[in-house]
Amino acid sequence: MNRPIRLSPFDVLRLGLLGLRTRRTRAALSALGIAIGIATLVVVTGIPASSQRALMDELSALGTNMLRAQPQPDAEQKALLPEAADAMAARIGPVTSATAVANTHSTVRRSDLADPNDSIGLSVLAARTDLLATVGGTVRSGRFLDRATERFPTAVLGPRAAKRLGIDRVTPGREPLVTIGTHHFTVIGILGPMPLTPDLESSVLVGWDAARDVLDFDGHPTVVYVKARESRIEAVRDVLPDTVNPELPGLVQVSRPSDALAAKRATEHTFSALFLGLAGVALLVGGIGVANTMFVSVLERRREIGLRRALGANRRQIRGQFLTESVMLSVLGGLSGTVLGAAGTAAYALSQSWPPVLPPLALGTGLAGAIVVGAVAGVYPALRASRLPPTEALSAV
Repeated sequence: MNRPIRLSPFDVLRLGLLGLRTRRTRAALSALGIAIGIATLVVVTGIPASSQRALMDELSALGTNMLRAQPQPDAEQKALLPEAADAMAARIGPVTSATAVANTHSTVRRSDLADPNDSIGLSVLAARTDLLATVGGTVRSGRFLDRATERFPTAVLGPRAAKRLGIDRVTPGREPLVTIGTHHFTVIGILGPMPLTPDLESSVLVGWDAARDVLDFDGHPTVVYVKARESRIEAVRDVLPDTVNPELPGLVQVSRPSDALAAKRATEHTFSALFLGLAGVALLVGGIGVANTMFVSVLERRREIGLRRALGANRRQIRGQFLTESVMLSVLGGLSGTVLGAAGTAAYALSQSWPPVLPPLALGTGLAGAIVVGAVAGVYPALRASRLPPTEALSAV
């Protein structure tokens, strides 16, 4: 008895592609149906993800990762933060940046001709050069303090301070002067709005070293600003008092995390559940389409199946042919759908001024899901094709 010829994987692949090559229109339409299903999967996850990223960026701008530490304002015992309080806070593991400002207890006037007692309600603060990077501030005109200018009598004005002083812009070479205490300071910059730290908007910021040399500043920070990873913000808050003032941690007041952080976490959880639901529906629709396509293919090709069986093909070879065809059809549709979905998501996100987000999980799940669904959906049609008796298949019209 002759043993049936074993087909190599390459031969099985060629047989599986035979139906796609000989029936190109039907294969193209079938792959299009799968592509639409996968594109839908990518779009319905990518567009909400882009919207979520835009929303998360807006919530992050509300200071979800920032804390503020300062001495208790109403404490009977006056507690001074150590001079290196911000540097000590920066050593906490989850902290990404830390900076500080300090009240110099100096007065600022429009000029030395004004009344020395007229401080016009502005505070003069010594500031670190990395202040803006930590608190999310911007410069509207001119520039901020740097390592060079912080040593000299230069100042940067908050937006409300600039308005009260009557200074609306800084022109290089024609910088205005203000009088702080009994010294003239050159204004080198004006800040933009600072919603996270509104108290700085009414302040005049001077360099830390200049405040020591010119204004007799004692070097002790008044407020320490800390930026940390959002996932560890509560843990940072717990250890911050002991870190910035180890001797008197009970006299340190630390702000609580922004309410926007709770809203952000709730939003992330809601969007995650939405993504899973939409992905499941899209894959189910795609799987039904593949199964329907392969079932119809078996009915259309009964005579081909019968002829192959009559020529010696066994059931396993028939199953392999149709299963391979189902998987390849899903692969072609999955690749096309992934490209179409990514393009559609990017186009819509950009039209809404959102950052385009293509979740890698959605892209990988779409393609892998198409292959798995194609294999599962092709099992029954492949089994049905392999069970057709040769005589019955050849007699089909």
